[in-house]
Amino acid sequence: MSVKREDLMNYIDALLEPSQFKDYCPNGLQVEGKEVIGKLVSGVTASQSLIEAAIAEKADAILVHHGFFWKGEDSCITKIKKKRIKALLDHDISLIAYHLPLDAHPLLGNNAQLAERLGIEILSGLEPDNPRSIGNIGQFQRTFTAEQLAEHIGSILGREPLLICGGEHKIKTIGWCTGGAQGYIDKAVDLGVDAYISGEISEPTVHSARENGIHYFAAGHHATERYGVQALGEELALHFGIEHHYIEIDNPV
Repeated sequence: MSVKREDLMNYIDALLEPSQFKDYCPNGLQVEGKEVIGKLVSGVTASQSLIEAAIAEKADAILVHHGFFWKGEDSCITKIKKKRIKALLDHDISLIAYHLPLDAHPLLGNNAQLAERLGIEILSGLEPDNPRSIGNIGQFQRTFTAEQLAEHIGSILGREPLLICGGEHKIKTIGWCTGGAQGYIDKAVDLGVDAYISGEISEPTVHSARENGIHYFAAGHHATERYGVQALGEELALHFGIEHHYIEIDNPV
């Protein structure tokens, strides 16, 4: 089975609504390859390793969360960017990338998929009045100590999170936003949840957690954002009958 690239892109755009987001990069088709797609490879980041793995798989297109052409970066096609793009063009492979729209999707998004794996019931967005909020708040069915939740997160993600304790209280309510969303801890504090999870951590996050009395878990940028592209890839495979493979490229960050 195969699908026209244009039909695939139209379906994803209707699903994720990228025009509704103000993002740091272009969402959608970033590098144009074959007009017909029969095999799709997905991964978190369009690294050289993922591109080479996709070439070995004889993929027609690559779907990622982190693509190219980020705001503020050098726009020249040199060095590693040249090598990556040349490999795609030489093998006629399309690069398809969705950033914030994939974070926010209520079913297939990184935040929704992380909640499903950790057993969190989603209650609302971190911005409750924004239907496309990046990040959510929710609750667990049981109560955790901070150490128990750290162990639970580690067992699910295969990566031990960095825990910053914000007191002695137990955890029932939780805020979270995957990736480099440590700055959203202030939104979680304002909503009064017991703890907050993101991918990365920065120096001020430690003080914010301690001084605001909220437990904080830095669970890994890559580790928290592996699941959206997999869910989207599986949805595309099911809808169009194409072949889909997720490729894990290890990244400890």
